[in-house]
Amino acid sequence: MPFLEALRLALAAIVGHKLRSFLTLLGVIFGVATVIVVVSLVEGFNAYVDEKIADIGTNAFAVRKYSIEDFSSLEALNAARRRNKDITLDDLAALRGRGGAIGDVGAQAITLGDVKFGATNLARVRISATTANIADIERLDAAAGRYFNRGEDEARRNVCFIGADVADKFFPTSDPLGQTIRIDGRAFEVIGVGKVLGSVFGQSRDKYVAVPLATFLAFYGSRRSLSISVTSTSERTYQDAVDEARVVMRIRRKLAPNEKDNFGIVTPGAINELRDKIFGTIQIAAIGVTSISLVVGGIVIMNIMLVSVTERTKEIGIRKSIGARRSDILKQFLAESTMLSLFGGAIGITIAYAIAKLVAVLTPVPTALPLLAVTVALLVSATVGLASGVYPAWKAARLDPIEALRAET
Repeated sequence: MPFLEALRLALAAIVGHKLRSFLTLLGVIFGVATVIVVVSLVEGFNAYVDEKIADIGTNAFAVRKYSIEDFSSLEALNAARRRNKDITLDDLAALRGRGGAIGDVGAQAITLGDVKFGATNLARVRISATTANIADIERLDAAAGRYFNRGEDEARRNVCFIGADVADKFFPTSDPLGQTIRIDGRAFEVIGVGKVLGSVFGQSRDKYVAVPLATFLAFYGSRRSLSISVTSTSERTYQDAVDEARVVMRIRRKLAPNEKDNFGIVTPGAINELRDKIFGTIQIAAIGVTSISLVVGGIVIMNIMLVSVTERTKEIGIRKSIGARRSDILKQFLAESTMLSLFGGAIGITIAYAIAKLVAVLTPVPTALPLLAVTVALLVSATVGLASGVYPAWKAARLDPIEALRAET
């Protein structure tokens, strides 16, 4: 029997029992849909982390008081808080003077404060105090005006660069450039407005005010830990720059070769490793649990195919009596079970896609549906159908044609 003929007969059998076929497919539909939704959420989260969190600048990394590993547990964080020293301006100067694979070096400190313009007051705004070159390192583009320069930082000028949300709240219909806002009661001139950055898990990235680091330290005091952003001279020298920064910091901290770093170097790779460490097991467990539905769906398909063999015993006998071989009968029933499962997989993927889009629209949770996941889902559903149809097809192929023809219709 040609393969296309087997598919035609399988399709005719499925269409001939529409309701039964649909009910048979429910297990596969829900199984595939659940797995795909889980994969979509995980992949969306991974892409979101890469784009919004792990992206810390071109060929850039950060030197901070805490490492990524310190955030793995509250106990580790408390131990690091006791052990680690603050990152200071002297550390900034040492890294700037290193040269070698290290390119640009900047620093920033972050706090929350109240920002006011006229009668409008914004509470708990992120005050980002930076050196002037942070704009280049972290690719902060201006929608209007400019970022402050090195001269304004060194002269401790009261100038600021504000986020899009702050500009919209204070200056909905007017030009913000040249206006004076008050940050914790101190007057600052607005010289630039940042381009819209969007949000991270529903939290706006545009509700900020950036001021010169020297100005900030003069007002708020210098006894605080900084975050230092470092770039390599090229993509090829990135790891060399990381190693050089670690050497500089270890020398400054007088650490012995066998002593652990009492500072953190944060790279996109380290952020992704932490993400995989936290969510990798959750992802595997979630997919494993939801895959149980596919097993149930396979059992249902096997059961229905056995019923189908019993119902079509006389049909099988007629086919065998006019020359159908065992392989033809086997091929016919395997094609039917595989096609059933493939239809269920396709419907499940469609439902999962709609659910993922709905989640992305209604919540801050990102989703993504990679083509590889769709392909694997279809292959798995086809495999489930094929495996579930083996025994019923084998049973049908072994029927004695004389006994089959005697069967009641």
